Amino acid sequence: MAALSNYAASKLNDHSNGVASYTEPTIYVALFTVTPTASTAGTEANYTGYARVALSGLMGTSTNGSASNTSNITFGLCTAGTNTITGFAFMDASTGGNVIKFGSCSLSVSTGITPQFATGNLTSTMS
Repeated sequence: MAALSNYAASKLNDHSNGVASYTEPTIYVALFTVTPTASTAGTEANYTGYARVALSGLMGTSTNGSASNTSNITFGLCTAGTNTITGFAFMDASTGGNVIKFGSCSLSVSTGITPQFATGNLTSTMS
């Protein structure tokens, strides 16, 4: 499950109140060794081979405000380094950018590991 960041909540609230327009950018999922919060960016994974993954076409349509991934979301193979992954975030850029949503997970990454969210294991909610 993912929680909305303060940044995204403000953008969506302003948009729904007619104060400002908001065009959703391409969304990427990122892994974190220090999980983001509503107001902090966290610390992103940095093992050799890591890169964010674009979510285009990987998430299903929402039902009752909830959607899950419809296929595996696979990150790059770790070719060097280690990371203890504690969380993930939906980001508005392939590098840098803003946290849109965030959540927790647990995975130890070391050489030879290819992190992934198996089909149905990453859920995004709006409540």
